[in-house]
Amino acid sequence: MKLKKLVGLFSLLCISPVTWAIQPFKITDIRVEGIQRTEPGTVFSYLPVKVGETLDDQRAAEAIRALYATGFFKDVRLEVEQGVLIVLVRERPSIASIQLNGIKDFPAQQLKDNMKYAGLAEARIFDKGALDKAVQDLKRQYVARGKYAVSVKTTVTELERNRVAIVFNVVEGEVSKIKQINLVGNKAYPEDELLDMLKLSTPDWMSWFSKNDQYSKQKLSADMETIRSFYMDSGYLEFGIDSTQVSITPDKKDIYITINLTEGPKYTVSEVGVAGNTLVPKPEIEALVQIKPGDTFSRKSLTETTRLISDRLGKDGYAFANVNAIPEINKEKHQVAFNIVVDPGQRVYIRRINIAGNDKTRDEVIRREFRQVEGAWFDVDKIKKSKQRTDKLNFFAAVNVETPPVPGTNDQMDVDVSVEEKSTGNISVGAGYSGGEGLTFTGGVSQANLFGSGNHAAVQLNTGKINQVYSFSYTNPYYTDEGVSRGFNLFKRNTDSRSTSVTQYSSHTMGGGVNFGVPIAEDESIRYGLSVEETQLGILPNSPARIVDYVNTFGATNRNLLGTVGWGRDSRDSAIYTTEGTVQSAFMEWALPVLDMRYYKLNYQHQWYYPVSQDVILMFNGEAGVAGGYGGKELPFFKNFYAGGTGSVRGFEANSLGPRDAAGASLGGDRRVVGSAELLVPFPGIKEKSVRLSGFIDGGAVYGPGDQPGTAGLRYSSGVALTWLSPIGPIKFSYAVPLNKQPVDRLQKFQFSLGSMF
Repeated sequence: MKLKKLVGLFSLLCISPVTWAIQPFKITDIRVEGIQRTEPGTVFSYLPVKVGETLDDQRAAEAIRALYATGFFKDVRLEVEQGVLIVLVRERPSIASIQLNGIKDFPAQQLKDNMKYAGLAEARIFDKGALDKAVQDLKRQYVARGKYAVSVKTTVTELERNRVAIVFNVVEGEVSKIKQINLVGNKAYPEDELLDMLKLSTPDWMSWFSKNDQYSKQKLSADMETIRSFYMDSGYLEFGIDSTQVSITPDKKDIYITINLTEGPKYTVSEVGVAGNTLVPKPEIEALVQIKPGDTFSRKSLTETTRLISDRLGKDGYAFANVNAIPEINKEKHQVAFNIVVDPGQRVYIRRINIAGNDKTRDEVIRREFRQVEGAWFDVDKIKKSKQRTDKLNFFAAVNVETPPVPGTNDQMDVDVSVEEKSTGNISVGAGYSGGEGLTFTGGVSQANLFGSGNHAAVQLNTGKINQVYSFSYTNPYYTDEGVSRGFNLFKRNTDSRSTSVTQYSSHTMGGGVNFGVPIAEDESIRYGLSVEETQLGILPNSPARIVDYVNTFGATNRNLLGTVGWGRDSRDSAIYTTEGTVQSAFMEWALPVLDMRYYKLNYQHQWYYPVSQDVILMFNGEAGVAGGYGGKELPFFKNFYAGGTGSVRGFEANSLGPRDAAGASLGGDRRVVGSAELLVPFPGIKEKSVRLSGFIDGGAVYGPGDQPGTAGLRYSSGVALTWLSPIGPIKFSYAVPLNKQPVDRLQKFQFSLGSMF
């Protein structure tokens, strides 16, 4: 653009001999002519000459250049009349309007906002160069979406008062599709097997959603690295991609991709040695080596070896340990030997732990989860554990930990913790649909991070037809500095089961209690508590004989003094996006022999997450429970186990499995077993971790004394589920089909739950 201005200026000066024929004179006045929008003072501010100064050829040229440089004018001339300098200008037109025609893929306002960065906007001075840049930027946006045939034409119409109207006429065209992908040079593996590894593909039945049939330079680069990693992990040490050619047909509809590669020979490992200052016993370092003599060469195993050795030295404070695997290649025998050289560097300690991003959560809530402390030696395991514990608070959408070195030192590091807070208040809503009850709902309100203190408070208000619940609970997870938690709860619960699948009765329960949690290991704790409750039972017209007999025997009023003991271990890597680890818990509820009832309930749960690949997670869940009475009293029927529905065996109506009375209503039981296997995968075409698709198999049963034939026994179901950690809270959908339903079973194939954040 500068070159164009200079050429224009040169031409102007060549045809304006008056400017260059100026005899030096003293300026007595300056007059500006031709301006319409620009203020005279603006012109005077840019002029390099003033009244009273002498104007000559050189100063005149400087004045013209200065006014052209403002970008306000497309023509500038200087004239002299009896000592008066006359500045004759012709202003550039302003943009009156910008109109976009034919735009469908983008919001028009978004495109106009982007054009502002190119200097093109309504009320601004019109610049042909800015218009050309806006056209190119618009084309690039369409090309990024695979529309290589896009056509953009512009029309500039002059209006009154030195204004212009700009019209963009866009023909978007069709998306260019990948017609063929060719691999040249592959011998060890068939082309189909390699093409299956690529994200890019020719059109198939899922292309409308995944868009993988649309060419992208970034996707192609990622696919090249996928092929390279596959070969390098399969022994092909000298593998290389020689070139990639991408061509498009003249009609801009079809794209052809050709990848030329050289496999080279397959290498095996002949020898692996460890050298250097290992600091820890050498056999311990050698045990971390993942690649052994006789193995097929694998870059992944070699990288994992260097990482494990670096992490081991990092546990002792050597944060800058340098571990290099130096290869010795024997091309004749197609063998490679590695000498792993270890240089631990200098021991490093932590200067400060800096926390950022916690606008609501107090620093102390994060610091008390850190196992790495200031002033101590750097420990990579403690850093990882600190991040993991902070993540498990479930107060943050993201937790990032970095360890930058302190400038000017070689033995100090800082720990920079950056968190992204999320809403921790929750309005939970559960729903399901069945032919008998129609749509059913449950709900509650909780705040897991009360006033940023890390304390948990919850209020549940449910005024439904079946259950009426009023409860309040509060927990301080750090009642003591050692991590002992304390909580208490108060509740009132009314139940009328006439419109449910559960056996018919009514109850009114009030109670409250206190509980404590004591950590006994890094990921392990025990819990114990004491509570009291009173239950008033009501007999309905359709109540079965079992309930009538219980009320007649033990009375309509039942009071409990309950002792609870629990144990839990949580070794998950994340509470938000779990990829590996286990969760175990055992719980016992015991009615102490002080008040009316005598019973016990035991329950155990075990969850296991296993990463099948980077994005595919296998999850197993198992639960088992047993209950009974003692001291001559039986287990109260309203303390029975139930199963069916979300959280146990999907596809069956909630609480519908197990023994039934003569009317077909669920009685519950004194034993329960539930299990599931679930494979969680990313949703096709969506890179966000917040959306997961899964396939599952559920199984479970409830057993009780005197089971009626056909009502007990395991039930199985299989289906698919979608989980979305949405901005308004977690949303879960499931559709399950029972695999061995019986005539007495009640089904509920579609179920969902929604948690709304505030």
